Amino acid sequence: MDHTVTVAADAAPKSWSGRDDGPGKDNLRWHHVVGTDAQHAEPCDAALVGFRSDEGVRRNKGRQGARNGPRALRDALSSLALPAAMRILDVGDIEVGDGNLEGGHQRLGAVITPLLDRRHPVLVLGGGHEVAYGSYLGLAHSRALREGSRLGVLNLDAHFDLRDDAQASSGTPFLQMSRNETQHGRQLNYWVLGVSQPSNTQRLFDTADALGVHYLQDVECRLLDLPRVDGFLDEFLDSCDVVHLSIDLDVLPAAVAPGVSAPAAYGVQMEVIEHACAKVAASGKLAVCDIAELNPDLDIDNRTARTGARLIHRILTSKSAPTLQE
Repeated sequence: MDHTVTVAADAAPKSWSGRDDGPGKDNLRWHHVVGTDAQHAEPCDAALVGFRSDEGVRRNKGRQGARNGPRALRDALSSLALPAAMRILDVGDIEVGDGNLEGGHQRLGAVITPLLDRRHPVLVLGGGHEVAYGSYLGLAHSRALREGSRLGVLNLDAHFDLRDDAQASSGTPFLQMSRNETQHGRQLNYWVLGVSQPSNTQRLFDTADALGVHYLQDVECRLLDLPRVDGFLDEFLDSCDVVHLSIDLDVLPAAVAPGVSAPAAYGVQMEVIEHACAKVAASGKLAVCDIAELNPDLDIDNRTARTGARLIHRILTSKSAPTLQE
């Protein structure tokens, strides 16, 4: 079977390096298992693509710096120890420059689609949360959706990101998805875990209700609320065949994720967010995951980068790591 994958990222991937404790499968770290030859990729456990963009955050009047997130996430991942051998493909970065966010969305989608069609789950390293719409475009053109699979979008986020603005931004991606789905005669199956009431106007709540969005607020996602969270996730997973998981790191408390555009005064605890990620990954339905809003310029001791890397690591090793229920 031909496994050739042709992708066209704007910037070629760089070789990974990190701590080395010697040869053998019992000394594996991420940098040992990441390959960068996208033209002749064997089936892999996941493909990585970076989305170097601040444009959506700039348009949304946020604190810029997220375009350096992909590099910081790779650096934080490189020396993490792996419990078992894996195959990871890094295909490089999409570069958003000269204000052309829309072109960046199209190029990101064009990179993701052939990877999905070769059954490579894709992790997208953002970048501002505008990355989510590019990830969606990759899914929307994939074979799975063309053949009728039901899409579910789960956003771990303090914000709905359903703004009705004149220009696309980090605050608009899920309204863009909804409108695109409507054009194709479908309703977006959109769920949000961790919404912060003080961070979303009543108009945004009304928009979410009008679009049929399912959501849990941050105050409903404490560790004591885990049964409610699990019920929410179970219902979501039952509603779809293919999952787009979008993680905005500002869903976490500011003490855990200070390096974001809009740090959370309350937030959802890391244990709950990691549990949700592991549960979705273990379902076997995850096709695309993007992780957004890491701003290394605002980070403290690489805390946010390490947190984002831990979530990515957990998603890809979820079969060998227990959830909070186990």
